[in-house]
Amino acid sequence: MTVRLHWFLPTTGDDRSVVGITARDSLQSRTTTRPPTLDYLAQVARAAESAGFEAVLTPTGSDCEDSWLTTAALIPQTTRLKFLVAFRPGVIAPPLAAQMTATYQRLSGGRLLLNVVTGSDADEQRAYGDFLGHDERYARTDEFLTLLHTAWTGERYDFEGTHYQVAGGQLRRPPAARPPVFFGGSSDAALPVAARHADTYLTWGEPPAAVARKIGRVRELAAEQGRELSYGIRLHVISRDTAKEAWAEADRILSTLDPAAIEAAHARFSSSESAGQRAMAALSGGRTDRLEIHPNLWAGFGLVRPGAGTALVGSHEQVAERIEEYAALGIEHFVLSGQPHLEEAIRFGECVRPLLARRPVAA
Repeated sequence: MTVRLHWFLPTTGDDRSVVGITARDSLQSRTTTRPPTLDYLAQVARAAESAGFEAVLTPTGSDCEDSWLTTAALIPQTTRLKFLVAFRPGVIAPPLAAQMTATYQRLSGGRLLLNVVTGSDADEQRAYGDFLGHDERYARTDEFLTLLHTAWTGERYDFEGTHYQVAGGQLRRPPAARPPVFFGGSSDAALPVAARHADTYLTWGEPPAAVARKIGRVRELAAEQGRELSYGIRLHVISRDTAKEAWAEADRILSTLDPAAIEAAHARFSSSESAGQRAMAALSGGRTDRLEIHPNLWAGFGLVRPGAGTALVGSHEQVAERIEEYAALGIEHFVLSGQPHLEEAIRFGECVRPLLARRPVAA
């Protein structure tokens, strides 16, 4: 299997610690030393492109710049880089989303990938005007993706569902190529939706045994639908010339975190509606003395950072070995990030990617 490498676009801002949270900041702070200006994000995008990454993931949420507008502005700043645009189905109508994706494909020359994010915590969902419960949101995403794929055909359609109704819908200028759909979610409500609609099922970086169980379940559900999916994983990376240097950097990052922020974050994450977020919180238990949860897999980011909370930490060779270990499970897409994203994209491209190119899972 060929490993496909993707990077992260820091539209919240960039820093040398975890999303800019330091001992001087509160849990809610998003102050960063590098604001997400178009100039800086273009630097990161061009560095990722030069380093050999296929795409960059752009997050969605109230604490970052809008993913659609930001990445559209970066199209002319790059030549081949693809944009994995995260968005929430609950805040956009499916016919409009179909039109937006078709336009994006034409303007970018087919460089759009979609990351469907069904929801966040309940408070943020309500702040966007979305008051559905957790399982209802996945039922709505099921309808949304059904409508999206229907619209992409360019044919006239009607739809009567629980969450959406469309009369006389038609995408008059459908995309020449449909953008691949990446989909995450760990709950019982999420996995069947992934099996029915996703091209790539994306998981956060749990230990390999847990990842194997999860994608095994998705494979079973997809097979029941007569479908085969590809699989991806979201991880941070701290890769250095030696393991000692890498772990010293992990310890430096840990030293910037306020114990009060760690305690508050763990309480919040452990009670989250998101099964994936609860799983991330459980990896460390909110403790700082047991963060290596698998060889070279560090749960330090998840102490205060929502979402993906683990990092591959080690020498360049060790990081390549861990990527190969996940690839052996069937993981094809690796969505990676590092603090700060500009320098770490270059480092990974120069030091880790050549090692992967010489392995059976050539990048």
